[in-house]
Amino acid sequence: MPRDYTYTTVDSYIVDMLSFHDSRFRNQPNAVNGLGDCGYQLSALSAMRTIFPSLFRRDLRRGPFSLVLTDLHQSNIFVDSKWNITCLVDLEWACSRPIEMISPPYWLTNKGVDQLVSSEYDAIRMKFMEILAVEERKLGLSMISNDGALLISDVINQAWSTGTFWYTLALYSPSGLFSIFHKHIRPSFLAQFGEEFNLIMPFFWGKDIAHLASLKIADKKENDENLRQAFENS
Repeated sequence: MPRDYTYTTVDSYIVDMLSFHDSRFRNQPNAVNGLGDCGYQLSALSAMRTIFPSLFRRDLRRGPFSLVLTDLHQSNIFVDSKWNITCLVDLEWACSRPIEMISPPYWLTNKGVDQLVSSEYDAIRMKFMEILAVEERKLGLSMISNDGALLISDVINQAWSTGTFWYTLALYSPSGLFSIFHKHIRPSFLAQFGEEFNLIMPFFWGKDIAHLASLKIADKKENDENLRQAFENS
């Protein structure tokens, strides 16, 4: 992804983001633990390429885009004695993202991205969204699209109901994508036949998958041996 490149469509941005996950799989020596894990990962990556047109609105694929603080978490939010936010730090990680990728913080339930329970998270998410909607109305905030004004709270709520929230969360999590996909995304398309899914879908990720799988398993074995020798010699 060139540093000086500006994306004008959501589709091209998603495709290039997915290429990061593909590159990690190809080049990380310990990317897989075995043949089963290889199928588990490649089935998710293949499906992520296929399903995003079903999860993102066609009318929003060319914007609007919004500035987002991508590293916003409990440690960089400063508050006063009454819990009013007084300062935010680490703003250097801000970037513009498609409006449908704006979402409530995943850490609202103090769990990792791959540990979230949908019903538990949604209970707190709804409280968060109620407050956001009130603040939007109070400040008269909206974004302009080709079809008129958009309330961010409406877009976020729709992203939750359609599953776009989970897709976005997976897209931005190299370590959590596979768990998020199989727990929260795949069941909405295919609730059963998980084993069959993991056997078939990897073959649509790329050509000569059997050869690639054998290479990745060999990479893992070599990496484990190198680590063992490094610790023995230290």
